Amino acid sequence: MRRSTWRAVFHHVLEYAVELEELSANPLHKVKLRKIKSNGEIDRRSVVNPAQARELLTAVTYVGRSRGLMLAAMFACMYFGGLRPAEAAGLRKKDCHLPATGWGLLTLEKTMPQSNKRFTDSGEAHDDRGLKHRHTKETREVPIPPELVTILWEHIDRHGVGTDGRLFRTRTGGLISGSAYAKVWKEARTYAFTPDQVASPLAARPYDLRHAAVSLWLNAGVHAPEAAERAGHGVDVMLKVYAKCIDGQRDVANQRILDALAA
Repeated sequence: MRRSTWRAVFHHVLEYAVELEELSANPLHKVKLRKIKSNGEIDRRSVVNPAQARELLTAVTYVGRSRGLMLAAMFACMYFGGLRPAEAAGLRKKDCHLPATGWGLLTLEKTMPQSNKRFTDSGEAHDDRGLKHRHTKETREVPIPPELVTILWEHIDRHGVGTDGRLFRTRTGGLISGSAYAKVWKEARTYAFTPDQVASPLAARPYDLRHAAVSLWLNAGVHAPEAAERAGHGVDVMLKVYAKCIDGQRDVANQRILDALAA
C-alpha cells in the first residue's frame, strides 16, 4: 500500500475517533507535510557506458519480428545524437546529412510529443511542434558520429521512409507510441543485461540513452556550451542536471592544481 493510502486510512481512523469523542480533534490537521522537491539531477546509476549502450542497441533488434529492427536506429539517435525521444520520432530524411565518410549532421526542426488527444492542437495522440525551449521555426544542428551515419543509412535501405519523409513509423505509417517503444526497450534490457542489472536503474528508460550521451560528451571534455547546444539545453541547467554524472573530474582537477602549484 502506498504511503498516501496509509495516510488516508489513518486520517479516517482519527476522524472516527473524534466522532466517538475519544479525541478532541484530529492531530493530523496540525501536521504539515512538505514534499521533497526533486533537484532534477540524473541518477548516475542509470547511465550506461558505450559498450553497454551498443549491447542494448543490438538486443533491440531481437525483439519481435520487425518491431525491434524498426526502432533500433531511433534508439541509436537518442544515444549517439543525444536526441529526445520526441525529436527522434519526428526525424525526417531531409533533416539528415549523411555523407559517405566522416561525421554527419542532423538539423532538428520538429518534435512529435505524445499527449492526450484532448490536449493536442491536432486532436491526435502526437502533436507536431517545434523544438523544446526554442521558437517555433528555430532549428538545432546536431553533429553525429560516423557510426550513427551508418546505422541511419542501413535503416533507410531496409525500411525506406514514410510518405511525409519520417524515418520511424509503424507498419501502417503511423507514429510509434511511447508505450510501444517502452515495451520493446523493456524486453531488450532482459536480453542485454544480467538479472541484477535488469532490476537496477541502469538504462531503465529509453530517455536514459540521452542522459548517457550528454554524460559521455561532458566526460570526454566537450565544453559545456557546445554540449548544451547539441543537447538543446541551457548551460546552467545542463551542468546542474548532469553534475553527478561527470565521472573522474575530481582527479583531473587535483592534477591541474598540482601542476599549478609546481609552476
